[in-house]
Amino acid sequence: MRLYFLHGGARVWLSSFLETGGWPIIFVPLVVAYFRRRFAEGPSARLVLMDPFLFVASAVIGVLTGLDDYLYAYGVARLPVSTSALLIATQLAFTAGFAFLLVRQQFTSYTINSIFLLTMGAGILAMHTSSDRPAGELDGAYYAGFFMTLGAAALYGFVLPLVELTYKKAKPAVTYSLVLEIQLVMCFFATAFCTIGMLINKDFQAIPREARSYKLGEARFYVVLVWTAILWQFFFLGAIGIIFYASSLFSGIMIALLLPVTEILAVICFHEKFKAEKGVSLALSLWGFVSYFCGELKLAKKEKEAAAAAAAAEAAVAD
Repeated sequence: MRLYFLHGGARVWLSSFLETGGWPIIFVPLVVAYFRRRFAEGPSARLVLMDPFLFVASAVIGVLTGLDDYLYAYGVARLPVSTSALLIATQLAFTAGFAFLLVRQQFTSYTINSIFLLTMGAGILAMHTSSDRPAGELDGAYYAGFFMTLGAAALYGFVLPLVELTYKKAKPAVTYSLVLEIQLVMCFFATAFCTIGMLINKDFQAIPREARSYKLGEARFYVVLVWTAILWQFFFLGAIGIIFYASSLFSGIMIALLLPVTEILAVICFHEKFKAEKGVSLALSLWGFVSYFCGELKLAKKEKEAAAAAAAAEAAVAD
């Protein structure tokens, strides 16, 4: 996404459109899933698993995702990758809070410590924003990008638990095929939301003009757009898939784990400055990740021991 803006791209609505615009790709695994069901169940296999409640819920979440796409794209257009990545890492704190309110997520001391450290890391960045501003960017545009990225983190922190709540409220049994259908509807409505923004902003007319003036060449302009859309679909399918198999909080943790990779690639690929405050923020964030996983490992060990003790007790009663 940053590559598009660095070499002449300037359309925020277009960039936000690309975050979910690759939704037709989902038809491929959906078709495969349908033929697998048909092979197992015969002609009675349902073509669509989704009911009206799930459709409406997915559409609402999709519109929220479209708004989140715009906020995030605006931030990426104004901020260095390393800064926007560290700000997005704060979505874990928002995810944890909304997960507690919406799905009654249980917390351990390790989880609370992790959230605190991530929030502290973002706070350090906020106090040193002036040293990170790209050359020639006005104060207003930079600060707008900073706070809109933070807003994107908060909104996506709400969306993830909302997806988990939708799974819990679903009447049909939730399978990964149904998860794919939910993702398809979400991305369709998110894309529709961004398409309206593009039409109002006249982005479609501007695309050929931007392509001709793109610093990497016209062909590479379209390559950047297409691969952005494809990679975002992998991201969304992974994020909601983790919610299905685990929880929204764990999905937030996995998204936050992208931080070290993003930081390193931003320095290597875009030669961004990595100053002391970013180093402290990154260290706090990584400390938060380690804290969370230590807590999860201890919790899993306790659950395993409890299950073993319960099995032993049942065996003793049976004897």
